[in-house]
Amino acid sequence: MPKVIQVQNLSKAYQLGSFGTGTISRDIERYWARLRGKEDPFLKIGEINDRTTTGTSSVVWSLKDIDFEIEQGSAVGIIGRNGAGKSTLLKILSRTTAPTTGTVKMKGRVASLLEVGTGFHPELTGTENIYLNGAILGMRKAEIKKKFDEIVEFSGVERYINTPVKRYSSGMYVRLAFAVAAHLESEILIIDEVLAVGDAEFQKKCLGKIGEVSKGEGRTVLFVSHNMAAIKSLCTQGIVLTNGQLTFGGKQLEAVNFYQLNNDLPSHFDHKANLDTAPGNDTIRIKSFKVEPINGEVISISTGAYFTLTFYNQKANINLDATFELKNDDEVIVFHQGVLISTNNDSKQGMYTVRGMLPANLLNAGRYAFKIIFGENQRYELFSANDFIRFEVLNESAGSNSALTPGVILPNIQYKVNFEPATTHVKS
Repeated sequence: MPKVIQVQNLSKAYQLGSFGTGTISRDIERYWARLRGKEDPFLKIGEINDRTTTGTSSVVWSLKDIDFEIEQGSAVGIIGRNGAGKSTLLKILSRTTAPTTGTVKMKGRVASLLEVGTGFHPELTGTENIYLNGAILGMRKAEIKKKFDEIVEFSGVERYINTPVKRYSSGMYVRLAFAVAAHLESEILIIDEVLAVGDAEFQKKCLGKIGEVSKGEGRTVLFVSHNMAAIKSLCTQGIVLTNGQLTFGGKQLEAVNFYQLNNDLPSHFDHKANLDTAPGNDTIRIKSFKVEPINGEVISISTGAYFTLTFYNQKANINLDATFELKNDDEVIVFHQGVLISTNNDSKQGMYTVRGMLPANLLNAGRYAFKIIFGENQRYELFSANDFIRFEVLNESAGSNSALTPGVILPNIQYKVNFEPATTHVKS
């Protein structure tokens, strides 16, 4: 298959803080280098985009020395943690931002859905924006008209199609934007994780359309998602980005496995230093969080587990709550459940400990991660920590396929079987 995307030595640097270099002489030096078509001399002191460390440079490389090729008709999933450079890469491929160094060669028209609000003019109606996007792709008015009814039907916003899109909700915006990007005739479709804005039914509809576009129509799709199950089912190839660097490229299943194996989080956290430096903000500081088996040394299907959170609360006299969200390695949410810590506007300044129990024979074998959300009145978020703790549930059962049992949960269901002997026989 011909190559439709070729990326060589691609890098993107961002200047932190003010845009100047600090001195007039350096600004002149940078300007002179730009006039001669040379690389910015002050970018060489930049650092990779590792958000977990405190750097010393004012220049950060969001992407650094990226190389890959994509064949026509491929569906490529781009995987990485928040801040890995996924969105920056898609912006460069969509030509909405320019690389600092390197080259990008693309064959064909590109339709992209990057974030809520991009690609549409807020003062124009939905109808006018459909025609505008088609014109930008080089389509004739007659060609757009043929696709118009299909776009409107898929989006589900028929009633508001002649209303200016500035009056649309974020969900309506995404519905129409995806319908336009997926149905207009482009050779390359680029989709960032904006589908998280839509409702579950529409997300499922969009994922089905992505599969249809790549497998049925032979178009090339680049898809960013934290949903590993969607990456596995929709994509044929995978790219893993880590701190702005490409760390893996290959088959989608291998890419997902690489990301999961190299994205380990601690199974327990205990902050020993001053609370002012603990994870949190001016309201909440997390002191410790651990997951441990109810019985024995390791967590397995039959042991169950306790999870214990200790945190310092600074905000008194509110209704304080904490929500625990558990996800598996495919980013499937197992549960999202909260606990009311204070109910009569009587929260205290000080240390709280919350303990929960995951009963035995609930979770299937696999790896899981906890997200913690602290709130006020179960409405206002005070602080959240995504993928804060990761732990593994082992399967101690015998059998060659014991670790391959499908499903998120594996409850110990009690079955009852009755048998009644046949009173009549059918002659053969």
